[in-house]
Amino acid sequence: MSHPDMRDAQCDGKIFLTTTMTTINEEAAVNESGLNFIEQEIQQDLAEGKNGGRLNTRFPPEPNGYLHIGHAKAFIMDFGAAEKFGGTCNLRFDDTNPQKEDNEYVEAIKRDIHWLGYDWEDRLYYASDYFPQLYDLAVRMIKEGKAYVDEQSSEQIALQKGTPTEPGTDSPFRNRPIEENLDLFERMNKGEFPDGAMVLRAKIDMASDNMHFRDPIMYRIIHTPHWRTGDTWKVYPMYDFAHGQSDYFEGVTHSICTLEFVPHRPLYEYFVKELADDSYCPRQIEFNRLNLTYTVMSKRKLLQLVKEGLVNGWDDPRMPTLCGLRRRGFTPSAIKDFINRIGYTKYEALNHIELLEHSIREDLNKTATRVSAVKNPVKLILTNYPEGLTEEMYMDNNPENLSEGQHAMPFSRELWIERDDFMENPPKKFFRLSPDKEVRLKGAYIIKCTGLKKNSDGEIEEIYAEYDPDTLSGRPGADRKVKGTLHWVSVPTAVKAEVHDYDRLFAVENPSAEDGDFRELLNPDSLKLLDNVMIEPWLAERAKAGDHFQFQRLGYYTVDPDSNPGHLVFNKTIGLKDTWAKIQKK
Repeated sequence: MSHPDMRDAQCDGKIFLTTTMTTINEEAAVNESGLNFIEQEIQQDLAEGKNGGRLNTRFPPEPNGYLHIGHAKAFIMDFGAAEKFGGTCNLRFDDTNPQKEDNEYVEAIKRDIHWLGYDWEDRLYYASDYFPQLYDLAVRMIKEGKAYVDEQSSEQIALQKGTPTEPGTDSPFRNRPIEENLDLFERMNKGEFPDGAMVLRAKIDMASDNMHFRDPIMYRIIHTPHWRTGDTWKVYPMYDFAHGQSDYFEGVTHSICTLEFVPHRPLYEYFVKELADDSYCPRQIEFNRLNLTYTVMSKRKLLQLVKEGLVNGWDDPRMPTLCGLRRRGFTPSAIKDFINRIGYTKYEALNHIELLEHSIREDLNKTATRVSAVKNPVKLILTNYPEGLTEEMYMDNNPENLSEGQHAMPFSRELWIERDDFMENPPKKFFRLSPDKEVRLKGAYIIKCTGLKKNSDGEIEEIYAEYDPDTLSGRPGADRKVKGTLHWVSVPTAVKAEVHDYDRLFAVENPSAEDGDFRELLNPDSLKLLDNVMIEPWLAERAKAGDHFQFQRLGYYTVDPDSNPGHLVFNKTIGLKDTWAKIQKK
């Protein structure tokens, strides 16, 4: 399912894309009580006493891939609504296709849901738990003349369904005797026929305006062993038949899914009515799925990127998967903030990735420890600084929260600074270091460039400067103003680290709307590996996998899970520049 659960279901209607500016203004619209439209409908159902006043939602991913941020939008609603109104939320794996599913995905999905702060407690279910009940229901429907075995190919069935403006054509097997249907269905499940030889179809209406009502397939033959049930079954239920019934078996009251399932709702209700009565009946409510610029949300396409090695696995920090976002350094609170900002509506929208970046930047600005790292180092020598002397300069751990204190940073005669922070022949508004110009070294002295040294290729090897000892904090010249401030790391104590600088995965804003092969739209500069980054020793001693830091003047970085004390690896989460904030001010 594309709840956005884990299926690539097709919607008969068109998807209209708008900008995130529209999304923010309109999607965030709630009633006076602060409830979105789904919550309003739940509140009304509860007030009317439907289903005995119970609320039970569910999140039903298919275990055939990893969750992405679109799925987060779905289960945040599922679990969040249950929490808000005192209900419960189930986690159910829709494991009805053994050809694509695996326990690896089950465990990954559980991990991601827990990471965002939600728990299903003892309400963990599998659609495969209901295979016996679903099979019995199918047999009952055959006996009641509501289902039949069709021996046509999938291509023949598709052609006979007609078009939205033309009725379909009855299958030549539509009116075969009930006993023959029962016999064939039983033999299908015994494994007497190959995959694709037969299907079980519901007998509804081949002239229905709703294409999903034109004798939909209920069961198909699959000989692949199921990861939970083994070789017990040779026939497996289709999503439209299994989903609503599974909801009913679990006591689900509100089945919340994405807009592409609007055309499926009548079929959902049709099958559920085979079981439900006036005392209890699940209800399907649809909302807009999450579409994000500069990426794709199709699980099929994401799987293709992984299998073809175009990214480094499902948890590649460029991927929109939750494990990828986690590895990159995104936090649960930032993801929740982003989803709250875009909201839930009944129309599709294209959301700007800048808003997601704004949410994580805001979050890390409050929490990330400030440290010094030089990504492209060039040596700076303070020629008038005493040789062998080392001072300790004290840096605020977080200027947003001074209670977090300070840490000491060694200062010496030789320092690493960013190569980009020096220009031999600078333009007028270059306020960093250049010959005869002054800058302040952050947390330390004002210096003046006095010269430089180049190698035989003309590349700058060393920069020379003199420091002014009176300009340290607390001394007479401390208040002297200069226009530029540079970060630095002391050469004798610097520790080498590896940095992965990430950018957007695709080079175009909406790759899903482009013609041609989506793989040709990948951003060739989405990953830059830097293996000669110099970091301060305090950071090297404390960096642990998953920790967040702000590299002064550079951006926010997170320690990679594969990092270790002998080989520190940092992933760029996001830069310091907030383009979304600028958009909002206009």
